[in-house]
Amino acid sequence: MKLSQFKFKLPAEQIALYPYSEEHKVNDAVKFSVKRPDRARLMVLHKNSGTIDMYKKDYDGEILKDKEGNNEYLRITDLVDYFNEGDTFIFNDTKVFPARLYGTKEKTDAKIEVFLLRELNQEMRLWDVLVEPARKIRIGNKLFFDESGTMVAEVIDNTTSRGRTLRFLYDCPHDEFKRELFALGESPLPRYIIDAELNGGRERPVTEDDIADFQCVFAEHEGAVTAPATGLHFTREMLKRMEIAGIHKEFITLHCGLGNFNEIEVEDLTKHKMDSEQMRITQETCDAVNKAKLAGHRICAIGTSVTKATESSVGTDGMLKPFEGWTNKFIFPPYDFGFANCMMANFYHPMSTLLMNVAAFGGYELVWEGYRLALENGYQFGCFGDAMLILND
Repeated sequence: MKLSQFKFKLPAEQIALYPYSEEHKVNDAVKFSVKRPDRARLMVLHKNSGTIDMYKKDYDGEILKDKEGNNEYLRITDLVDYFNEGDTFIFNDTKVFPARLYGTKEKTDAKIEVFLLRELNQEMRLWDVLVEPARKIRIGNKLFFDESGTMVAEVIDNTTSRGRTLRFLYDCPHDEFKRELFALGESPLPRYIIDAELNGGRERPVTEDDIADFQCVFAEHEGAVTAPATGLHFTREMLKRMEIAGIHKEFITLHCGLGNFNEIEVEDLTKHKMDSEQMRITQETCDAVNKAKLAGHRICAIGTSVTKATESSVGTDGMLKPFEGWTNKFIFPPYDFGFANCMMANFYHPMSTLLMNVAAFGGYELVWEGYRLALENGYQFGCFGDAMLILND
């Protein structure tokens, strides 16, 4: 397929800047909001029948109405109604670290943004980073990250136009260094959220709340610089609803990188190269999900990072294999998925690799119709937005 086939106009007001919240009214003067990411809207696509569900229905198939008389939208909390006991969800348990720091350049005091990508060498305190503005940062420059001058880094290499290798000059045990470094950072929210030029001119500061909001409740293995967005919908209450319904949960780890947001510069998608991301799938996870699949239960991949991971490790027999290493798998239509038979994903930006992954799973025409309806009905896009469930029925 071609890049231009994934182009559409996304109104800025449909980019979610915060997790979904519900407003509660005590009286005419007192109102308060409660964050409820598990109450965001859910659209359900049925691959085989080609039908799309947007609204709740009664047992007779009639659309339910809310208090104002409007059609009542499906919510993430309705997800469990589409699954049976023994079905299994696969989540990505990567953990986001506070990757965005701000420092000053020696002598000029110019403010520099440093985005930590990955640690290259613990002993030498070497990090692969992106810097902005890159034109001001050359090999040999030193950057200061706190007023006391104790956290200092030296630029020792240029890797890409914006990429640099930094050596942090901080003499202490590694655990203490990491703790002090991360204390200076902030949650690495995507540019489309915090950049006014991308979000329609809305002011969106990064706050302390974002450390928790931009992190899945089941996150365990540190290494991601962006959250596996679909997993953000799953609150502890939502996971409990799944448990009560007999739906199992298993975990893979794929450290989501910024390559998911890289602009595709070629019309022919076969020529696009994805950045590599580190991933791990254990034997224990393989045994559990393979057993469920062989028993005829549904296997639902929660997010594009999960389908990327499972498709990187599925065998020709349709069973998941243990894997530890890196993947640069790029999934776009047409693609024959070998493992998961259901998928849940957020609504993504035009011409993004994430959208292409979803279109490959659900079928281009059906997903495109879902996106048309989402745009028409004001669904929210991005990591804090609404979600789509794709079923194999």
